[in-house]
Amino acid sequence: MHRKFLFIVGGVMSGVGKGTSAAALGLTLKAKGYRVTAIKVDPYVNVDAGTMNPVEHGEVFVTKDGDETDQDIGTYERFLGVDIGKANYMTTGRVYRSVIERERNLEYGGKCVEVVPHVPEEVITRIKTAAEEADAEITLVEVGGTVGEYQNLLFLEAARMMHVDTPDDVGFALVSYLPVPPSIGEMKTKPTQYAVRTLNGTGIQPDFVICRSTLELDQPRKEKISRFCSVAWNHVISAPDAKSIYHIPELFEQQQLAELVLKHFGLSPRQNDLSEWRAFTNKITEAKTSVKIGVIGKYFSTGKFVLSDAYLSVLEAIKHAAAYQGVKPEIHWLNAETYEEKPEQVSELSAYDGILIPGGFGSRGIEGKIKAIQYVREQQIPYFGLCYGMQCVVIEYARNVLGWSDAHTQEIDAQTAHPVIHLMEGQETVIRDKTYGGTMRLGEYACAVTPGTVAHTAYGAERVMERHRHRYEFNNAYWAELESAGLVVSGVNPEKNLVEMVEIQNHPFFIGVQFHPEFLSRPLRPHPLFMKFLEVAAKRHR
Repeated sequence: MHRKFLFIVGGVMSGVGKGTSAAALGLTLKAKGYRVTAIKVDPYVNVDAGTMNPVEHGEVFVTKDGDETDQDIGTYERFLGVDIGKANYMTTGRVYRSVIERERNLEYGGKCVEVVPHVPEEVITRIKTAAEEADAEITLVEVGGTVGEYQNLLFLEAARMMHVDTPDDVGFALVSYLPVPPSIGEMKTKPTQYAVRTLNGTGIQPDFVICRSTLELDQPRKEKISRFCSVAWNHVISAPDAKSIYHIPELFEQQQLAELVLKHFGLSPRQNDLSEWRAFTNKITEAKTSVKIGVIGKYFSTGKFVLSDAYLSVLEAIKHAAAYQGVKPEIHWLNAETYEEKPEQVSELSAYDGILIPGGFGSRGIEGKIKAIQYVREQQIPYFGLCYGMQCVVIEYARNVLGWSDAHTQEIDAQTAHPVIHLMEGQETVIRDKTYGGTMRLGEYACAVTPGTVAHTAYGAERVMERHRHRYEFNNAYWAELESAGLVVSGVNPEKNLVEMVEIQNHPFFIGVQFHPEFLSRPLRPHPLFMKFLEVAAKRHR
C-alpha cells in the first residue's frame, strides 16, 4: 500500500484553525471511503503537554492510552470519531530524547549523530509508524506554529525529505490568515504571499492554501493568490469564520477540497456520505431555546483576554449534548476567585440553568469553588463536577453537612485532620523526587456504576470506561460516614476500589466524577452524563 501524507502548516499567525481545518478535511476524506488518521507535531522541547500551563497552551487532552497531548488531538478524535493513540503526538523534546537514547544504545553504529539528518529521520519514522498503527491510507500531519519560526524547521525538513523520497505520496497545505483591516475595508493577500515564500525557503511548495478570514474569499483574491503563490486557483480554499466549527466540513465540501486532495494523490472517491454529520449540524442550526450554563474555573485570563481553550473539550461536550437536547448553550465563564473575594456574589448562580466546575490543580480559587458548590447544592441548581470539581464536592459536603470545618484535600493542606481527598497510593515517591511529568493516573480505566443512581440512569450500563488525569483521590476512610450523610458513591473502579463518582439524592442533578467524561464526547455520540446534565438544565430553563 502506498500510504499518503498531507502536511498542514500555518502561515501569518497561529491560532487560526490548523487543527480544525485538518480535522474537518479528515472527516470529509473519511466520508469519501478512506481510512484517515491525524498527527500533531508540537515544536516544544517539553516531552508532552502535561507540564504546560493551560492559560499559555490551552487544554491538555488525555488519550485512551494515557498520553498528555495538545488539544488538537481531541479535535481529531471528535471529528474523525476514533480513538487516537500516543504514536500520533510528538514534540521536539520527545524526538530529541529518542535520538539521544538511540545514540546511547549504539543504535547508530558509531556514526557521528547530527541534527540533520538524524532528527528529521526520527520524525519520519514516527510519522510512518503512526500511519501503520492506524492502518491509515491518508495521514494528516499538522505542524504546530507558523512557517518561518526556528522551532519547527526540523519538522519541515522531515516533510521535505519525505516529499523528495516519494513525491506522489506527499502533499502540503498552508492554512493562512487574510486580514481585513477596518481602516482599509479590503481583504489583504500580501501576508499570505509572504508566508508561501517563507515556506518556499524551506524547500516546500504548498499544493493547497486554506484561507482563514472573517469574510469569504472572493474570486479576484483566489486568482491573486494563485498567480503569486503558484497554486491552482481552485486549490485556494475559502475558510471564513463559521457559526460553528462543525459546519466547516460542509464548507470544504462545497469547494470539493476532499476530492481535490484525492485527485492530487491520484485517488478517486469510493463513496460520499456526510448524512450523519449533516443531521448533527442541522440540530445545532434548529436549536432556538438558550440554556444558560456557568463554568467556574481559573484558567481563563491572559492579560485582558479570555482563553476558553483551557477548557476546550468541556465546551465542546456541552455543545454536543445541547444539540441533541434541542437547545442552544449560552456558556458563561465565571472566575472562582471572585467568590473567594466576594462570597455573597455566589447568589448570581441562581440565574443559571446549570453550573459546571471542570478539572484543575492548586489552591487558587478552591475556596470560591467550594462556596459555589454549597450554594448550588442548597438552591437545587443542577451541578456537574469534573475531576477537581468532584473533589471539591467531597470537601464541601464534609465541611457543611458533616460539620468537619477543616476537611480538605492533601494537595492543599497536607496536615488537615480530615483529608477527605488524599494522595493516591504510589504517588508519594513522585512528589518526593519531583518526577511530575507523565506520572499521574492517566488514560482509560473501568468504572462500575451503582444501580439505582442518577449516573446509572444516564449511562444505562453497569460498567463503563473513562479517561483520567489526577494524583489525588477520594479517601475511602471517610466513605461510610460521607455516604451515611447522603453523599452516594455511584461509581467505583473495580480493580483498585477507587471512588469514581459521587452524587446526592433529592436534587435535580448533582454529580461529581473523578474522571474526564469530556474527553469521550463526540458530535455523533454525546457523553451520557453531559446529556443528562443538559436535559435537566433545559428542564430548569423551561
